Amino acid sequence: MIPELKKVTEQKMQKSLEALQSDLSKVRTGRAHTGILDHVQVDYYGSMMPINQVANITLIDARTIGVQPWEKPLVAKVEKAIRDSDLGLNPASQGDVIRVPMPALTEERRRDLIKVVKHEGENAKIAVRNLRRDANAHLKEALKKKEVSEDDERRAQDDIQKLTDRYVLEVDKLLAEKEKDLMAV
Repeated sequence: MIPELKKVTEQKMQKSLEALQSDLSKVRTGRAHTGILDHVQVDYYGSMMPINQVANITLIDARTIGVQPWEKPLVAKVEKAIRDSDLGLNPASQGDVIRVPMPALTEERRRDLIKVVKHEGENAKIAVRNLRRDANAHLKEALKKKEVSEDDERRAQDDIQKLTDRYVLEVDKLLAEKEKDLMAV
């Protein structure tokens, strides 16, 4: 039971780390890429939909994203959703195509992006710690039911703590890399 619990906890921590890597890849460093808009939600006839489910997203050039909604009435809604997102972008529609220019990163914008990155990292650390808490709760429950001995429970808690420390360190490494990447001009 304990080895299975450790394995499942480690897999979940790895998924948290992968989710952070995915989130960090969306924080831009000056060049345009379509993944930036992945988390933008559009009001599609009363329900919120990801932008990539209501429009084609393409790169027009290295610093401009093109968004072409599949339905004409959605142009204004998609434009508003991009403008209202936390990305700091200013889209402009030309007919049924929305052009999203990537502004050059100022020092202030870089600092703002670093704050966003640190927030994402803190969320990842919280997720890892929550997984530790859940695993420890399972261990305590097993101890109560006399499925494991106190010594085994204590050793398993120590192992899970080591796992937690390792993944928190990985999160810190990812954050440091991204911060360095953002500050490079």
